[in-house]
Amino acid sequence: MLKDAPAFSGFSTDDVAKAQVFYSEMLGLDAHMNDMGILTLKFSNGGHTIVYPKGDQHVPAEFTVLNFPVRDIDSTVDDLTAKGVSFEHYEGMGLDEKGIARSGGPLIAWFKDPAGNILSVIQQN
Repeated sequence: MLKDAPAFSGFSTDDVAKAQVFYSEMLGLDAHMNDMGILTLKFSNGGHTIVYPKGDQHVPAEFTVLNFPVRDIDSTVDDLTAKGVSFEHYEGMGLDEKGIARSGGPLIAWFKDPAGNILSVIQQN
């Protein structure tokens, strides 16, 4: 029934303007805010995600809300770190000094947006 529907995802933020700066300037995404204050992140594959305001009611997601597949995780982490992105260092996850998990699955590193939502870069060959 819904297999042909152009689905999209969304998550909240406490400050849409700050999110727009982060997603466009720090991550280099096409990030546009509409008249209702909803931020749309557009991706080169034609997909999109919305980021909507919740103000003081925003609670950061405790799980990964957005994954970015990359070809070279080391250079991506280095580039994002140089721009000021801080990578998470979770205990017991086998992370290296950069915050990259290198065992038990694909190479992956987690970071947060300004509202505390968890994002990742994940290496895909």
